[in-house]
Amino acid sequence: MKIVFMGTPDFAVAPLAALCEKHEVIAVYTQPPRPSGRGHHETKSPVHQFAEQKGIPVYCPVSLKPEEEKQKFADLKADVAVVAAYGLLLPKVCLNAFPFGCLNIHGSLLPRWRGAAPIQRSIMAGDKKTGVTLMQMDVGMDTGDMLMTKEIDITATTTSESLYADMSKLGADLVIEGLDLLVQGKLRPIKQPEEGVTHADKIKKEEGLIDWNQDAWQIDCIRRGLFPWPGSWFFYQNERIAVLDAEPVELSENVPVGTVCEGLVIACKTGGLRLKVLRRDGKKAVSADDFLRGFSLPVGTIL
Repeated sequence: MKIVFMGTPDFAVAPLAALCEKHEVIAVYTQPPRPSGRGHHETKSPVHQFAEQKGIPVYCPVSLKPEEEKQKFADLKADVAVVAAYGLLLPKVCLNAFPFGCLNIHGSLLPRWRGAAPIQRSIMAGDKKTGVTLMQMDVGMDTGDMLMTKEIDITATTTSESLYADMSKLGADLVIEGLDLLVQGKLRPIKQPEEGVTHADKIKKEEGLIDWNQDAWQIDCIRRGLFPWPGSWFFYQNERIAVLDAEPVELSENVPVGTVCEGLVIACKTGGLRLKVLRRDGKKAVSADDFLRGFSLPVGTIL
């Protein structure tokens, strides 16, 4: 098939690579280069970089609403557009430009977690499973008919980083299988149920500040969902301390929320959170034992 691919982050690279192996990707749409790093140098997206390596023409419009952009898109005369974490809404005329329309690889089991951050939100909410949905796009936000799904478990050690990598591969498998069935006329669109709809709002940096007045398992779910960005942290003596690894544990002591207990366990609303890997601002990540050798956080302190 002649395909226009639309995506931006690392999550979209594996599906694009898979499509290049089996189909003809005639153009790639991605977000424009953005300043990043300490030098704020303009950096091309992971999808942009991969497409250039493959010699595929790349388009980076700031919007698809202008008439000339809509026309440029339609003039590509592809069979289908495949979208994966692109970052721009597609006007109706673009959705209908190609014979098979536009298919979206979405990182959740719809209708749960429509929106910008489905992978993070599924972990933060304590979901036991998630998956990838291949859907026919419409003008709504992740509201189109579902074509196929693949599930994946969320374990007690799953982080956004690990889940992104696993679901990127899952999305690649799904879209290749889905396109084969689509051409054969074997995909039956299923409308999304009205029950069970949740929205995955964009992650805000301030969500990383730990609130000890929550259950320990909730705090750990949030921590894993926010790893590696923006991460999770607490303040002690005006210093920000990032928690890179931790685990919820039972707590036999009856102490106030936020109390530092033996073994660098912090008392929570229920249970405690054992801090395993920490990092002070400007310092290296270290184990809890090494952290306590170089930093005083006495038992009995209330954070």
